[in-house]
Order: sequence, then C-alpha cells, then structure tokens
Amino acid sequence: MKLKTSCFVIMCVLYPVAFPTIAAPLTIEQRLAALEKDLQETKLELQHYKDQEKGNNDIVLVKENKIHNSKKKNVTNSTSALTTKMGDTLSAPMSSAVSAKETTSAMTLHELSQYVKDDIGFTYSGYFRSGWATGSQGSPKSWAIGSLGRFGNENTSWYDLILNQRVFNKDGKTAHAVIKLDGNVDEQYSSGWFGDSSTNSNKLQFSDIYLTTKGFLPFAPEADFWVGKHALPVYEIQMLDWKSNRTDSSAGVGIENIKAGVGSFDIALTREDVNVYNRSLTAYQQLNTNAVEMRYKDIPLWDGAKLMVLGKYAMANKNDSQKSSEENGTYYSLKNAWLGGAILRQTLPHKGFNEFTAQMANNSIASSLARYAGSSPFVAVNGNYYGEHTGGTAVRLISQGEMYLRDNVIMANALVYTNGNDVYSYDTGAHTDFESIRAVLRPAYIWDDYNQTGVEAGYFTQTNKNQTGTKFTESGYKATLFHTIKVDTSMLSSRPEIRFYGTYLRVLDNELDAFTFPDTKKDQFTVGIQAEVWW
Repeated sequence: MKLKTSCFVIMCVLYPVAFPTIAAPLTIEQRLAALEKDLQETKLELQHYKDQEKGNNDIVLVKENKIHNSKKKNVTNSTSALTTKMGDTLSAPMSSAVSAKETTSAMTLHELSQYVKDDIGFTYSGYFRSGWATGSQGSPKSWAIGSLGRFGNENTSWYDLILNQRVFNKDGKTAHAVIKLDGNVDEQYSSGWFGDSSTNSNKLQFSDIYLTTKGFLPFAPEADFWVGKHALPVYEIQMLDWKSNRTDSSAGVGIENIKAGVGSFDIALTREDVNVYNRSLTAYQQLNTNAVEMRYKDIPLWDGAKLMVLGKYAMANKNDSQKSSEENGTYYSLKNAWLGGAILRQTLPHKGFNEFTAQMANNSIASSLARYAGSSPFVAVNGNYYGEHTGGTAVRLISQGEMYLRDNVIMANALVYTNGNDVYSYDTGAHTDFESIRAVLRPAYIWDDYNQTGVEAGYFTQTNKNQTGTKFTESGYKATLFHTIKVDTSMLSSRPEIRFYGTYLRVLDNELDAFTFPDTKKDQFTVGIQAEVWW
C-alpha cells in the first residue's frame, strides 16, 4: 500500500514537469481528490485479505467435519496438505480460497493435537490410586492383599510417572529416552516428606531409566532394542496386586518383538545385586547376580487364543571372599534359581478375556511363590536374601480375567493354586512343604457406561508344614460392597474409576504372621472412597 501511494504522489509532483501542456488543466484540488479515492480502494483491498486470512485460521481449528467422516485421510498427508495450502492461500488470488478451505477442513482438533505430539515426540503417562477411608477400630488396616483382593483393602496411595522423549527419527530408525518414577504415599498424615525416616511410607524410586530404539538391528529392524535400567514387560494379577512374571533389574539390555515363525521372540540380560545376610542376620554383603530371560509369544492356537512360553535363569557371580564366607558357614549360600512357564490368553465376547498361567520354579524364586501376601517371582525379598534354600520346587496355576455373563452383568476373577515341596519359607524356615488356594470374584451390575454396583468376595487358605512335621495355617475372607463411577464397562481395562465401598475383613487363622487388627480383634469393617486412574 505504501509503495502504491508513494508512486502516486511522485507522479502527481513530476507530471506537470514532464508534460506541462497536458497537465495544466488539473488543479491541486483535483489531484488530492484522486489521491483520496486511491487510498480508499487500497483500504478495501487490505480488509479483504485480512478477512480471507481469518477465515483460513478458523478452518484449521475445526472440531467436527463431514468430509473427514466420509473420507479417511492420513494425518501426515492431511498435515502436509494443510501446510501447503495455507502457504499458498496467503499469496493466492481469491479464486483459490475455496480450494484451500476444502483441504484444511479435513483436519480435526484431535488430528492436529496428535500431529503436534508426534512432531515433538514427547509423551507423559502414568498411574495413581488414592482415597479416603475409616475403620471400625480407628485407622483402617490392610491384610493379605495378595490373597484377598484389593477393593477396600488398600490404604496407601501408589503412583507411576513415565516420561518418554523421542531423541532420533530418521530413515526408519527411532530412539526414545524413557524415565519411570514410582512410589508410595502415606494416607495417614497431612505432611509426607520423602526421607523423613527410614521407616516412613513416602517412597520414590527411578524404576526405569533406559534408551529404546527401533530399526537399528539389521537382522531384526522391526524389533525394540533397549539398554539401561529396565526389564521385559510384567504380567500382573491385577485383582491381587502382584505379578506372575516380573524381573527386578538394576540394569539390563534386551531385544523385544523379534519376528520368529508364527510368533515373536523377547530376550533380556539383567543385573540385580542382592544383600546376602549372615546366619545371625546381623550383617550382609553385596553379591552380584545376573539373569537371562527368554519369551516366545503370540503363538496362535485357535480363534482368539494365543500362547506364550517363557524361561528365566538367575545366576550368582561371587568373588573369592564371598565364596569363602559361604563355605565356612558365616553367610548364607546364594543359589542359582530358575523359573519356567506358559501363559494362554483367550479373548471372549464383548472384549472380555481370560488368562491361564502355569509356572514352576526352584530355590529362592520358589520361596517367593510360597508367600501368601505378595507372590511376585523374585530372587530376593526387597533386595534381601537369607535362608537355607535347598533346591526344592514350587508349582503355580493361575486364572484371571473378566467376562460378561449378560449384557448388563460383568464378572472379574483371580484364582490361584500353589504347591511346593522342600522349599525355604520366610515364615516357617527350610525344608517346608506348603499348599495354598486364593479365590477372588467380582461380579457387578452395569447400570450404564458410567455406573456399576457389585461385590468383591475373596477367600484364601495356606498350610505350611515345616521339617519337624508341624503344620501352620493362615486363612481369611473379605467381602466388599461397592458402587463405581467409571468410564466404559470393563473392570480391568477401563479407567478412571471412583469407588464407594464398605468392606468386612476377617482373619480366620493367623499361625504364619500372628496378625490382628487394632484392639487385638480378628475382624474389621471399613468404609471409604478411592480413585484410580491411568493416562
């Protein structure tokens, strides 16, 4: 506009000089009138381009459009078209504006948000549960969560926070840096500073710090190759809050999803140092262990059924002084241990499923299977190793899942049978035989996609027989009446969820841990509200 106006002014000034005879009839008033007319036309033209640009910006941020629903488009292609058309529109004549609008309207807000996330390469995901509860004898207490179920039996706040940043993406090769923090937050006191004391329940740890890549292995470009503090994926018994397959790892290297025949293959080498105690349990020495773990998964069997077979072998790496302290009987001897098993997953109607697991383990991993509260297959308990592990074995059978009994009735289940012979028990010592049964059922009536009312009923019993033949029994039951406000109808795979509950918890036998509720009572009634969410 400035250039056009300046040229006009210059022409008005020079015109009478260059063409004095022709320019003579134009007066100063006529020249000013012509200039004012030209300025007005320029303003109108500028306003037109402003309106056109505003219209294009409004088109980009559409939430719903009919074109997208009738004709699916790739986000990347749509974005490229959007960028090109917007650039062309700003300098194109008015006749091209309609074409630009038709192209840009094909992108929704969701697609634009997804593109930004993919372009930046950063995701933040996590999980937490937290809530309020009170008990019939003061503060509510949890007992045998790993055998009786979780509803109304959890009184701490747990969380996981995962940060994932893409650091490379070129030529079909990607790399992501991943950090995972998790921990426990006390629900008893208003202040919960980390590290207030060695016994406080406000905990935080870096459970994962690793780099994962894809496309860098010439023999398996489709595989995920990772290095750092990490391990192969866990398999959780969600209703009992422990893992049927899990490897504690302080560092490792692994390859996942290698195509092999009808399925895919995972392999990992991980390190976990443990504290091995002396026989008086007054001192310990740090001892290195390494574990090799392999899984062959996604083996198709029949319609909706897939099988996974797995194996893990944990090996002690002892120095000379550690070997000597074990040989002279000062410290317990850390034995190599193995775990083998298979998992069959069957899909059911309405997105239901059931998962069947069979496992066998020896030495310290078998000792972990003998625990009635938490029963993840660890080499050590919270990093501590002690006891005379004599090579005995344990077998475990698990069923878990959820099914729709009717369109408006759903039921989740967790059933576990475990049997062991000549294993070290953390409750009854060496050369223990044991047998345990856990059963938790959770049926519910589905009012709609956002409301369910149901019951979680749990029962367990475990009997240990030590080397003298003495038997010890631990058993109890729990009944929880609940109503949930949630999204979708699945019990095990849809969150967020808010639970209103009342729970009755009863100890029948306590010969393994001598547990009682406050006031030395064997039962407790609690009411509470709990929220659980992942994102």
